[in-house]
Amino acid sequence: MKAVVFHGIGDIRLDDVAEPRLEQPTDAVVRLTASAICGTDLHMIRGTMPGMKPGTILGHEGVGYIEALGDDVRNFSLGDRVVIPSTIACGNCVYCRAGYHSQCNEANPNGPAAGTAFYGGPAQTGPFHGMQAEKVRVPFANAGLVKVPDGVSDEQAILISDIFPTGYFGAELAEIKPGDTVAVFGCGPVGLFAIVSARLLGAGRVFAVDCHEDRLDLARAQGAEVIHFDREDPVKTLLRLTKGIGVDRAIDAVGVDAEHAHAGPASKRTGTERAEDKREVKEAAPRTHPSGANWVPGDAPAQVLTWAVEALAKAGTLSIIGVYPAQVHTFPIGQAMNKNLTMNMGNCNHRKYIPRLLELVRAGVVDPTAILSHVEPMGSALDAYRNFDLRKPGWVKVELEPSQLQ
Repeated sequence: MKAVVFHGIGDIRLDDVAEPRLEQPTDAVVRLTASAICGTDLHMIRGTMPGMKPGTILGHEGVGYIEALGDDVRNFSLGDRVVIPSTIACGNCVYCRAGYHSQCNEANPNGPAAGTAFYGGPAQTGPFHGMQAEKVRVPFANAGLVKVPDGVSDEQAILISDIFPTGYFGAELAEIKPGDTVAVFGCGPVGLFAIVSARLLGAGRVFAVDCHEDRLDLARAQGAEVIHFDREDPVKTLLRLTKGIGVDRAIDAVGVDAEHAHAGPASKRTGTERAEDKREVKEAAPRTHPSGANWVPGDAPAQVLTWAVEALAKAGTLSIIGVYPAQVHTFPIGQAMNKNLTMNMGNCNHRKYIPRLLELVRAGVVDPTAILSHVEPMGSALDAYRNFDLRKPGWVKVELEPSQLQ
């Protein structure tokens, strides 16, 4: 079968690979009808998430039909149409039972202390082959699959495999209450769903901070008040628009590949700040392999964290759902402590949220496809990756169709 395969930092290829098979009685094999490209995939290709094993199939979002079932998977039938949660969970350990599926004790073969297991990730996450392929093996399928109800399309369901749950998780971590003022940093797919989710939780005002016009337009369409950080200082603007108080809640939906402003008042940086940016980039991405303008790490890994802490009101809450690998250490802890800020962060517990979000979509409360910009055949995956990596205008979220190779 065809799959998008990681060969090294800056090196991905569309390869012929062996088809997956059942390995445990709790496994399933799913023939995929939809996959997607995510910003997390870019972290690994850019080198800001180390430990990838060459030969790993990328991708952690999938929708499809069950083609094979292990004997101990008793709640599904062959041919069922399912969405696959991005993080892998057994459904039975104490963490899964408490709803912390991303901290499952059993899913990661490296042991309970190894952390989150997910598809298409580094060695420390399993590794498990991903879903930018024609088929995928799903471990712990009784908990690792969710039936897609009638009336929910592939285009809608693929957005509920990872990015909608992650955005909702981020809004919950922010402790949003009705009437709160919220700032979402980053208007990529996860940030856009964090905006949607903040509104679902009753936020009174939502600000969206980014530097890409097309993404800010989408944020505005979701009801956010937009701030272009290459045109105005985002912290000063947030403080001005909140009468000097700051925002009640902030969500970091960017992570380690953040960038500082390259124009406007926020672009003025001292020599010390520029030196610190370089140090942080070296810390975040000790090995890189750019290809022209592609696969270049962000130039200010701690930028969003700094802006968020500065923009928050005293006793506010910071939610961090952007990816930060273990080698990153920079955080404005003194300023956060002296403002009595609360911080919540982590990897999304996808299995907890997917049934709820599927029902919201089925009922017509939310149509996630407003954020889906491209549906591409698997054969065009490498070009789609390059365009998405460069954040070319209009390239916001890309669905891949594994059955379409041309």
